[in-house]
This record gives sequence, structure tokens and C-alpha cells, in this order.
Amino acid sequence: MSKISFKNDYSEGAHPQVLQLLLASNSTQEPGYGEDSLSLKAKEMIAKKLNRPNIPIYLVTGGTQANLLIISHVLKSYESVIAVDSSHIQVHETGAIEHAGHKINLIPQQDGKLTVTEIQKIIKSHKDQHMVKPRLVYISQTTELGSLYSKKELIELYQYCQSNNLLLFIDGARMAISLTAKINDLTLEDIANYCDVFYFGATKNGGLIGEAIVFSNTVLADGFEYALKQKGALLAKGRILGAQFYALFQDSLYEDLSKHANETAERLANVLVSKGYTFYIPPYSNQLFPILPKDRLSKLAEKFEFYIWQDYDEHHSVIRLVCSWATESSAIDEFIQLI
Repeated sequence: MSKISFKNDYSEGAHPQVLQLLLASNSTQEPGYGEDSLSLKAKEMIAKKLNRPNIPIYLVTGGTQANLLIISHVLKSYESVIAVDSSHIQVHETGAIEHAGHKINLIPQQDGKLTVTEIQKIIKSHKDQHMVKPRLVYISQTTELGSLYSKKELIELYQYCQSNNLLLFIDGARMAISLTAKINDLTLEDIANYCDVFYFGATKNGGLIGEAIVFSNTVLADGFEYALKQKGALLAKGRILGAQFYALFQDSLYEDLSKHANETAERLANVLVSKGYTFYIPPYSNQLFPILPKDRLSKLAEKFEFYIWQDYDEHHSVIRLVCSWATESSAIDEFIQLI
């Protein structure tokens, strides 16, 4: 019997509307390298959503690729990235940023987030040409721990960056999740207004693959198409990416899918709370980090897949449970029954 997976939000394929459009457009001959009609329409729809008609938008395949492309493009060889110690570029990208020649100045995370106070410490400790020059602040929305930056927090970060010659880059692999989280007070337009560059993903929200890179600071986009090609990210069949974003941005599908993920996670969290379980970090979105007795994990693992995030103490572990755009209510029912 196959197990039910709560390991991530990309275990399923793609939403039927995405597949239907890919199939319907399959036999149509189109230009390559992102110049096809669907990619152009998708970018137009995204730009309209951002209220920025001519904003530079590039479609790529995945999050690690997007992070590497952006950071290696906007930084000089002696410039560094500021990020929290739990960030994706630090923990889950096989040293991609370091391999590109850029040091990551690490800050201890606070609920997965960084603060102006911590950034200031990095800036003050890098004083001359004998050290790397911090230039880019990297955050993610949602964070690796499922938390969110509020509008107030984001504006504070952006204003500090603006005042200190720093770039602000937002990794939005789970941007869709953040937009429909209950405590969220940011729109996609806000995101574009309060950073220099960001991307938002289809991979974890109903697409097969795909991340949309957006340069709010349009000067930074200069020459980016060359970087895409040089690093193997400019697809001949760019239509595959365009079709997915075009399908997801029809009506409210993109938000509907992430809302489902958040709502199923909330239902699961509520039951865990009612049974007396506590959390490593409060439930904010589709990623949950409950603290469970170690002697119960093997029983859970017989029917469910999940990550053991870390030891909490001698007798308890923090596990990660993730709900997706396709998580069925029956999967939640079964987990609840076993709990």
C-alpha cells in the first residue's frame, strides 16, 4: 500500500487546467525561447497583476536555478549575500551561491526571518576592502519555516536596504501560499513595490515546473537574457513554462490552489492543538512543525511520509508536515484518525 505524503507540496503532477492547456496547444507551432504566444500572454497577465506594464519578467524552471541566476547576475565578484541560517540558499542548494563565488553572510533566524537589527551587525562588521562587501539581502516568502513577512516588516527591510546601498531579493517559491495565508497583508503588487527583484513559483502551486522572475528594479535586468542562455536556463521550448503560468493566472486559479493548501494545513493544525500537541513555530501557512514523541513516529511512518526536521529533546522530535494544492480531505482524515 502506498503511503500518503506530507513531505512537500510538489509530490503531485499539475492541476488539470494546466495539463489541458498544454495538450490543447501541443500541435500549434510557436517560436522558441520564450517568444511564443502563451509566454507573452502570461507575462502580460503577470505585469497587469503587478500594475507594472513594462516590468521585465523571465520564466525559468526551478527555485535553485532562479536563486543562482539572479544572485550571480546582480552581484560583482567581491560582493556577498546576507541571509538567515535556515535559508534555502544556505541549507538546500548544494553550495550553489558559494560555487558562483559569493559568500553568504549568515544571520540567526527568528521564526525563519531576518531583521534590520541583524543586518546592521553584518554591515558594521564589514568595513573595508579586505573583506567581502555585503550587497544583497535575501529573504523568502513564505520562509523555510512557513512564517511570513508582514507589510510593515517588508517595508522596513526595503527602506533600510534603499538607505544603505543594498539590494532586496525575495525568493517566492511559495509566494502563492503567502498571498492566501490568513495573517497575510501583502498583495503581489506590494511585493513588486518593496523589493528590487523577486520570483514566484508554479512548481509548488499547481504547475509541473516553473518560476517567474520579476525585476522591480529594471536596471538590474540589463543583460539578464544573456545570463539565462549562458547558464542553460533559456529553454528552446519556453512555451512549456508560458502555458503553465497562463493557465494558473486564468480567473483566480493560482490563489484558489494555495488557499486550499493553507486551509487543509489549518484543519490539521487545529486537530493537533486540540490533542495537546505544541509546535516548534506557530502554524502560519501550509508548512507545519509539530513536536511529537519519538516513540510514535514509527507508527506514523507506516502510513505517512514526512520529514523529521530536528530533535527537540531526548524524547521529542520536530517533524514537518506540508499540505499542497492537491491534498485531499481524506488524507487529513486518516492522519487525524491515527493521531
